[in-house]
Amino acid sequence: METNKKLFADRKRTNILSVPEQKFISYLVPRIPQWITSDGLTAIGLFGSLVIFASFVLANYFDINYLWLALVGFFVQWFGDSLDGRIAYYRDKSRKWYGFALDIVMDWISTVFIGLGFHLYVESEYEIMGFLLVALYGWAMIISQLRYKITDKYTIDAGLLGPTEVRVVLCLVIVLEIFVPSSILYSVFLICIALFFINLVDTKKLLVLGDERDALEKKKI
Repeated sequence: METNKKLFADRKRTNILSVPEQKFISYLVPRIPQWITSDGLTAIGLFGSLVIFASFVLANYFDINYLWLALVGFFVQWFGDSLDGRIAYYRDKSRKWYGFALDIVMDWISTVFIGLGFHLYVESEYEIMGFLLVALYGWAMIISQLRYKITDKYTIDAGLLGPTEVRVVLCLVIVLEIFVPSSILYSVFLICIALFFINLVDTKKLLVLGDERDALEKKKI
């Protein structure tokens, strides 16, 4: 498999899995049936998030093994979320601002569903961690959008970590939970701590970028 550079010309990726991920997407895109549209892939991604949500609910009320469904949900979510914009570029039907707006809204809705599923899965005294996970990931999303506003360059990665890496980590957390019940509490706690410090560093970098743009604009006056 080779990477189709055209498909990724609109964004810079720095995440660890960017090379194999882009090669896999380049392989998949030409093979997507014509009747599956970009919006259809967005809907598929959202469905994946609903599967993750359902897996938490079913695991809470019936059996912990329903958490295996979450792994399927994460793959479906990745499939839809990663290919919706790329298929539009491949078919020369891209709508930059429509796609951008839809992608951000769907990402937030998906995050809320996953956080809500975790909230319903854990015992009441640990529900706050579901809120923290959603809030901290939301903070990371806001940083991404502000960086785009300031630099006019869109990136969805925080250094070596991107949405794909986050999905992989969450899948590992869920597998561990299946074999070691209640370990998800410690795992999510560690993820929240990591996200907090990553967001702090990225916020500092963002403010530096904002200061540099302010200085540049003042010179033009």
